[in-house]
Amino acid sequence: MDSQEALPAPPVTSEGYYPQAGFKEEWLRGLRMAIPLAIAVFGFAVSFGVVARAADMGIMAPIAMSLTTFAGSAQFAAASVVGTGGGIAAAIVAAVLLNSRYLPIGISVAPAMKGNALKRFLSAQLVVDESWAVGHLGGGRYSRGRLLGAGVVVYCAWVGGTAVGVLGAEYVGDPLRFGLDVVSPVLFLALLKGQINDRRALVCAILGVAIALALTPVASPGVPLIAATVACLLGLRK
Repeated sequence: MDSQEALPAPPVTSEGYYPQAGFKEEWLRGLRMAIPLAIAVFGFAVSFGVVARAADMGIMAPIAMSLTTFAGSAQFAAASVVGTGGGIAAAIVAAVLLNSRYLPIGISVAPAMKGNALKRFLSAQLVVDESWAVGHLGGGRYSRGRLLGAGVVVYCAWVGGTAVGVLGAEYVGDPLRFGLDVVSPVLFLALLKGQINDRRALVCAILGVAIALALTPVASPGVPLIAATVACLLGLRK
């Protein structure tokens, strides 16, 4: 990342740690490094707020969802399912499936989390894709200070952007005019691109698309999305 290169880096040990930097210094470093990402997250959150209002989710529900869920792809999936007439259960399942990636992410940063169970639990809420990337020191090592510093910035940007999008939706009007209806599909395509790194992944992706297209005309909204994830089971084969 360019932001990483622009910052002066203390000496690095063979373990990948920065021994001369304490928690406060690392927290501030993570905060500064996450600012460029937070700008993009803010714009993304504004789009979510507008799409959520268009899906008749109201004002408080999208903001409360951003405060408690803090997961862009999962929230867009839930809004898309609700907006197309799907049930709450389908929206929840879709969101949970997309957030399942945080299980391995959580395991990878666990050694960096210090303190009692409550402190570790609260710190873990700030571990998202962006803070995870900023907090990585190399060699599977993570800086708790960077993770939390970046997480705070991204969290504020996400919640603030959601509020702006929700409250300003009435001035934006129909999101179709600005092409915001394609934000969700483009998001999922971007996530998919990073996962297709071999033939098996490509087969899973194609099968998932085929399942979704086959079920969309006959199944309730949300069901095709959930059913398409069955294709991911092929990735478990050795």
